[in-house]
Amino acid sequence: MDFSIIVEYLPFFLKGTMVTLGISFMGILIGVLVGLFIALGKMSPSRIVRLPFTIYINIIRGTPTLVQIFLIHFAVLPAIYEDRTAILSAIVTLSINSSAYVAEIFRAGIESIHNGQMEAARSLGMTKVQAMRFIIIPQATRRVIPPLGNEFITLIKESSLAAMIAAEELFYWGKAAVGKYYAVWEPYLTVALIYLVIVLGMTYLLQIVEKKWVNV
Repeated sequence: MDFSIIVEYLPFFLKGTMVTLGISFMGILIGVLVGLFIALGKMSPSRIVRLPFTIYINIIRGTPTLVQIFLIHFAVLPAIYEDRTAILSAIVTLSINSSAYVAEIFRAGIESIHNGQMEAARSLGMTKVQAMRFIIIPQATRRVIPPLGNEFITLIKESSLAAMIAAEELFYWGKAAVGKYYAVWEPYLTVALIYLVIVLGMTYLLQIVEKKWVNV
């Protein structure tokens, strides 16, 4: 093991870690907002309204994330925004990818709430929208915290695919070190260790959140 390689690239690994966390955080944040909208659309009583949301979820969940990144970066974004960057493409792709999975998480969470909750809210004079906003969704949110946390952890690991379009995240710098020194063990083991620390840290934080907000 040549630790001098790790020492030399440590600042770049730390920089890449910040980019990785930023991409992942933006991806899950946008994914949650869009995913909730998609979930509500898919739960519409109208079959015509449900259809495009169902197609969207099936396409995104049924295609590889790497292919989605290439399509977004080399085809979709250049057609609408010439000054796109690799990081922007990664955020857009992870947001789209995450939204499909988050939509199913929210749908399952909402459907797990007993129908009597909606009926009780309607009997108090609430509209369906008000009942969803003030009664159903708040209860469902507590139930979806664990799977949303797992989705965030998955997104952190999937963000490594952004290195394929030269986004300067953590794995990108690992590849850069390998390309410069033709040494595989040191850079990739360091990258793997950093990912492991991030994931274990997130897992611990999620356990705290679950104990405080879910298991009450």
